[in-house]
Amino acid sequence: MTASLAQPTATPLTAPISAGSRGLRLGTLYGPAVFGVTAAGVALPATAVALDVSPAAAVWVLTAHALALGIGTALAGRLSDTWGLRTTLLAGAILLLVGAGVCVAAPDLGTLVVGRLILAAGSGAITSSALILAALTEPAHRPTVLARLGATMAVFSAAATLAGGVVTAAMSWRVTVALPALSLFAIPACLRMARSARASGKRADVGGAALLATSAAALLVLIQGPALGISATAVGLVAAVLVGAAGILIVRIRRHPNGFVPHLLATNRAFGKAAAIGAGVYGGLFGVMYSVPQILVNTFGWAVLGVGVALLPGAFAGAVVSRVAGSLAGTDGGMRLLAAVAGAFGVVLLGAGIGGGSPVVLIAAASFGFAALAVTQITLTAQMSSRIPAAARGGTLGLLNLAFFVGGAVGTAVAGAVSQSVGTTYALAYIAVLPITAAALASLRTPSSS
Repeated sequence: MTASLAQPTATPLTAPISAGSRGLRLGTLYGPAVFGVTAAGVALPATAVALDVSPAAAVWVLTAHALALGIGTALAGRLSDTWGLRTTLLAGAILLLVGAGVCVAAPDLGTLVVGRLILAAGSGAITSSALILAALTEPAHRPTVLARLGATMAVFSAAATLAGGVVTAAMSWRVTVALPALSLFAIPACLRMARSARASGKRADVGGAALLATSAAALLVLIQGPALGISATAVGLVAAVLVGAAGILIVRIRRHPNGFVPHLLATNRAFGKAAAIGAGVYGGLFGVMYSVPQILVNTFGWAVLGVGVALLPGAFAGAVVSRVAGSLAGTDGGMRLLAAVAGAFGVVLLGAGIGGGSPVVLIAAASFGFAALAVTQITLTAQMSSRIPAAARGGTLGLLNLAFFVGGAVGTAVAGAVSQSVGTTYALAYIAVLPITAAALASLRTPSSS
């Protein structure tokens, strides 16, 4: 990728903070975002009962969050180029506060989904800032920062399942779905680093962002159409919106090569491959975090707290794997590890779906999913950071993570839709296609010139 993608004027961080400390701070800033899926997934059965909605309808608690998180991450990546990271962080904090308040007070599913959208947009600003700050680290220290960030993320993933069970049992599912707001406590420790990333002041392409968001939302509505009982007329309308928005976006990319989706980025093979890999892994994990708690609670009679405890060891194993991924970040070994972990995740997930989903296999599938998530984020962030200029990393990483989270939203949408016809357990076999495809792509070598 060439310097023509450059948007802002940004400089590597020079604040006297050690690489290990920086990674820990950024991991703590990013970490609570995973609660939006893993912890909320554990609480989803209780949410559906309390709001008197079907599990297929309740999946929007996860799907809407994943979609808004991806869009928020991408938009924040570009806005950080325009406003600066400090302003983006503070804007994210405001959205987190508002979203958490709406979630806690929501009287029905519709209001809860709105609250989750706002909350996820705030999380998107936070996670984007964390990844950009990691990417702006000097190359010599970047592997250490990414390793510490990934390990901290994995610990949060490990704690998320237990936190979801404990908070739901001891307090309320309402508090559980608002747990991403815990990122607020890490913001003060990261503001000093954020000041070192300078803004360009260049105007953001809001129109391009709106078209991309509309296309993604329309796609998810189409996938969930059968579960939501949408009429044929409405499906046709949504399909027309999808085709129209996507078509206009393609034309816009060609006419505005430095817009929200830069032309060079849209045609870059390495970026496309990374986006597809991440989308597959995230889709698998998000689908699992919708399905597995539902199966364990509704089929095997487990308590919500029991689900959280059972998923804890596997999530901690993910923390260990993430440290290995950090040491291999930016190397061919990192991609081989990603392919292996994602492949194992997909195979176990397929076995769980075809074999009827015993608790042991279900927990194993979720455990591989946690490991795949951490390895994917570390490996692909390092790969793209080494391929793009510092000035373009904000927008590029934002769009990359948009692809990841839209993939996650597709995973939950597919799980909810397919479970209506074949059951939640057998739906896992359909979801397994996502990480298996990601593993296949990760095993292919991308030319360095791409």
